[in-house]
Amino acid sequence: MKKTWRILDTGLRRAAENIAFNRALLESRQAEEAPSTLRFLRFTPSALLGFHQSAAQELNLDYCRAHSVAIQRRITGGGAIYFDETQLGWELYLQRSELGCTDMQAISHRICTAAARGIQTLGVNAQYRPRNDIEVNGRKISGTGGAFDGDALMFQGTLLLQFDVEKMLRVLRIPAEKLSDKAIASARERVANMAELLGSPPELKVVQQHLAAAFAAEFDVIFTPGELTAQEQARFDLALTEIDCDDWVYLQSHSETERPVLEATMKFPAGLVTVRVNYDQARGRLQQVWFSGDFFVSPRRTIADLEAALRDSDARAVRHNVAAFFATRQVDMLGLCADDLSAVIEAALAQQAVAS
Repeated sequence: MKKTWRILDTGLRRAAENIAFNRALLESRQAEEAPSTLRFLRFTPSALLGFHQSAAQELNLDYCRAHSVAIQRRITGGGAIYFDETQLGWELYLQRSELGCTDMQAISHRICTAAARGIQTLGVNAQYRPRNDIEVNGRKISGTGGAFDGDALMFQGTLLLQFDVEKMLRVLRIPAEKLSDKAIASARERVANMAELLGSPPELKVVQQHLAAAFAAEFDVIFTPGELTAQEQARFDLALTEIDCDDWVYLQSHSETERPVLEATMKFPAGLVTVRVNYDQARGRLQQVWFSGDFFVSPRRTIADLEAALRDSDARAVRHNVAAFFATRQVDMLGLCADDLSAVIEAALAQQAVAS
């Protein structure tokens, strides 16, 4: 007999409420007070920080204030992201024993592949892209991530319905050259949304049904609509009081200057390469890397994918991480190589070492 899991649809909510749901549902699943659950959610315009991040370092606060973009802090790590009504969120709350393994990369592969199959049934060619994205013909349509709390897993994903990447770029604190008309057009080329692919936005309930069916098939379960348990409601109420306040949002508060943006330019036979590195010195992490220059790369998305792969990575492992990225791809850079790109990053990081 198949197991029964629960579906929750918490609708369109403020960021603080959605984060409070995260904490309440994960804690309840860990305590085995609630069944394994698929939750659907949506956000009013919100900029979400990773747990360890500072708003001043990651976000354009003036833009957020001027455009009524709420700022919140997630209970998990990772980088800052932008959410609004044009995205559908989905989350799985599961027990470790239901997954068959504890390797997060394998878990991501399994869940993202299932989600991609659900999106395929809506009429688009969705495919899993390591490490944790879903794409359609090379364009990202869903980002995901997961975290364990003891034996409980919260795995989160989004599906872009009518999303416009420009607002996301303006919410995040990124170099000015990434906000040029050309750069925004290039970013749009790398991102897809369902309305564009289908000719009109799909109905939310239809999308939810297709995703739920794909997860049900993957885990051999039956989903049934449910409500919060009494314990979950109590946990939610408590979490909301602690999350819906500035003390939580600005729990990590550091100035821009505490995370320097380092820059280096090097000339190679294949062209000029410039890199800007948003460097978290305290943690020894590359928070974000941006490449520019007059070099040639094919496929065109390669550099954007490399930037994504290096996000929040160990600064001591630059050469290993860049080499690992190119080891799995066929890329033409007309004489430029992985070691050249690593050398430019290391040159930028060397400026911080000198300054220290």
